[in-house]
Order: sequence, then C-alpha cells, then structure tokens
Amino acid sequence: MMQRIPSSSGETPNDFTFSDHDFQMISNLANARYGLFLQPSKKALVHSRLAKRLRALKLASFEDYCSLLNKTEGDAERPHLLSALTTNVTHFFREIHHFDFLKDVLMPQLIEKAQAGNPVRIWSSACSSGQEAYSIAAALIAAAPKVSQYDVKILATDIDPQVIQTAKRAVYPTEQIATLPPFWRDLLTGSKRSQSGEFSIDPTLQNLISFGELNLIADWPMRGKFDVILCRNAAIYFDKATQARLWGRFAEVMVEGGHLMIGHSERLSGPAQSAFKSVGITTYQKLTGASAPSKITDKGDKN
Repeated sequence: MMQRIPSSSGETPNDFTFSDHDFQMISNLANARYGLFLQPSKKALVHSRLAKRLRALKLASFEDYCSLLNKTEGDAERPHLLSALTTNVTHFFREIHHFDFLKDVLMPQLIEKAQAGNPVRIWSSACSSGQEAYSIAAALIAAAPKVSQYDVKILATDIDPQVIQTAKRAVYPTEQIATLPPFWRDLLTGSKRSQSGEFSIDPTLQNLISFGELNLIADWPMRGKFDVILCRNAAIYFDKATQARLWGRFAEVMVEGGHLMIGHSERLSGPAQSAFKSVGITTYQKLTGASAPSKITDKGDKN
C-alpha cells in the first residue's frame, strides 16, 4: 500500500465544526490503528475528506463520528476512514531502477536458488492497487521466462481493502501503459489489449502473486523468510520511531543476503542501519550474521 496524506489542502467545508480536539482524536485513532502520522498542517484536508463521511452517515458532528469509530458498530466505517485519509498514487514500473536491478542483478541468483529446489519469496509490502506487484512479476518473466516452473512466489499486501480488490481484479485503464516500451506492455498484457479502454494483466503474471490485506504496524502472519522486500513510499508517512521499528522487522523476516528496496525519499534509520549495506539506489542488502534490530522497542510496540 502506498500510504500517504496528500499535500494539497483541498476544500474546507464549513457545515461541520472541526476543532483542534476533533483533529487530535482522528489523528490519534489513525496513528494507533494504521500508523499514519497526521501533521497539524493537514487539518483542513482531513476536515474536507471526512465531512463527506459524516454526511453519508447522517452524523451531526465529528465527536459523533469518533464515537462511532471507537465502537463495534464502527467496524464497517474504518475502511472508509482509511481510504479518506490516504491516497494511493502508483504506476507500473515506478522507480524503474528497482526493476532493472531485480531483473539484471538479482534474478540470476534467485533462479539458481530455485533450480536447486529452494523457495524464492518476494514481498511487495505496500502494493497499493497492484501495479508494483505486477511490475515485479513482469521483471521476473523478463529475466526467466520459465520462472513459473519453480517455487517462486510474490506476496503483495496493503492495508487498504479497497485497493486490494482492485489489484485482484487485475484490470486497468489502457492509458496506464501507453507510455511504456512495447516490451514491458507485452509482458503485462500478453500482447492482448481490450478495445474498451482497459486491459487485463496476463494470467501468467497473476499466477505468481498472492494478494492480501496487511497492516504493517500490526502482527505479521507470515512464517517464512523473504529474499526481496519492497516497501516504497509508505514508511515516510510514519513517525520516526515507527519507521525505525519497521526497518528492523523487515530485517528479521529476510534471508541473509536478502534485499530491501525503499522509496526515493526514504532512508534507513535506527538500529537497522547496521543490518544492511547499500548496493544501489535506495536498495540495501542484509548483511550476513546481522542481528535482529527490531527487538529494540518502546512502550507502545507490542511486536
């Protein structure tokens, strides 16, 4: 999932009073449940986005909205809250250097590992509406056309259930691939494009991926370890302490020598810096014998 709070303030509706206390309640809830860090400068935007939810629910105030969210009856509303507070901005082969590195540098090693009978696992940990995961799959096919014969799988997760449904549907506007080189377009579509302004991802790519909902600040159910993890343009929206814990947790679930790819404006921080070395543009390799840095916690970390 690409978790982000947009920078533009947008309209501020004046039909609901939105006090600093109301903003703080929303901010605290978003942070506790989703790890989102809402800066005070986002108050007008949050007001604008959530006022639409108050109207839809026929609520009289933000205090009533917060009260609903903290009750069992609010379970159905929380996904709407998340979608209102986040904007999923992504596209195929975003930050192309990561996919070039995966195709040209990592895949020969990973295929050799798979040919020896070992599983290869790649995790797109903030996959948004699926473009990142399908780009990974295309890079795998480009490097090893017979990759589906081996035990190579991509796990793609996001906190937002709505974008996960889009990813599973695997149908996108044709305009999203219009500027891609024909080589990549053909890998994504299997050379078959719809006349309706949409295209479907080639089933060969779809079969490499398992999509699911996952909150990065909650418990992770996976038990195996990953060879490659992508977490791009998501951690920047967490506070510094949460970021540091997240990098450490990635180190824990990664094989020795595995690789972590992060967003262009993100940097490793905290104890995890000693677990990785830089091997490319925002690409890091886990050092052999690296300790488990995420064991360093604060009172609010239950992991």
